[in-house]
Amino acid sequence: MTDERPEDLAALRKPAKRHDERTVAGAHRRMRRADREVTDIEQIRQIIDHCDVVHVSYMDAEGLTIVPMNFGYEYTDTAPDGNGDTLVLYMHSAPEGRKFDAIRAAGNALPVAFEMDTDREIIEGRAWCNWGEAFKSVVGNGTASIVDDVDEKIHGLQLLMGQQMGKWDVPFTPQQASSVMVWKITATHATGKIHAKARQAAHASAMPESR
Repeated sequence: MTDERPEDLAALRKPAKRHDERTVAGAHRRMRRADREVTDIEQIRQIIDHCDVVHVSYMDAEGLTIVPMNFGYEYTDTAPDGNGDTLVLYMHSAPEGRKFDAIRAAGNALPVAFEMDTDREIIEGRAWCNWGEAFKSVVGNGTASIVDDVDEKIHGLQLLMGQQMGKWDVPFTPQQASSVMVWKITATHATGKIHAKARQAAHASAMPESR
C-alpha cells in the first residue's frame, strides 16, 4: 500500500495535453500533446536511427527556405550549456550554392530549424474528419556551420554512410573529403514525438535497440 493520496498521485501524472503554453521570446514552449512528447535522449536516438532524410529550414537574403538532406549523426559528450549531450547532424553538398552562401554570410553560424520523421501509417477514422496518421518524429533548432577540418569531414562522411547504407567504416581519403562541402548542425534544442496507433499506444516506446 502507498501513503500517497489520490490527489498527490494525480499531480505526478503527466497531463495528456497542455493548454497554458505561450510563446516567450528566446524560449521553447513545451509540446501541447504532452502524452506524445519524447525528451529522453535514448528514445530520440532510436527515432533518428530509423530516419534517412532531415528537412532543414533557414533564412537568408533571398528569404525563408527549406531543403531535404540525407544525413549522419552522433551525440557529443557535452552540450553548449555544459549540461548533457549534444545532437550533431552531418550533411554534404557541392562546395558552392545557396546553402554554402547562407552559412558563410552568417559567419559560419547559421540559425536553422530541422525535422525528420519515420514509421508513418494512416489511421482510419469512423468519419472522414477523424482520419489521421501515426508517426515518430524529431524536431529541433540549431546552428549550421561548414566543417573545414579534414579529419572531421571524413568522420562526418563516415557517419552519413553509416546512417544511409549501414557502412560505418568507409575509408574516405583526404582528397575525397576535400572535394565536397561537409557541414553540420549542432542542435541547441530537440524533442521527439510519437503518435502511435491505438493498438500500439501501450508499446509506443518499444522500439528496436539503437546502434
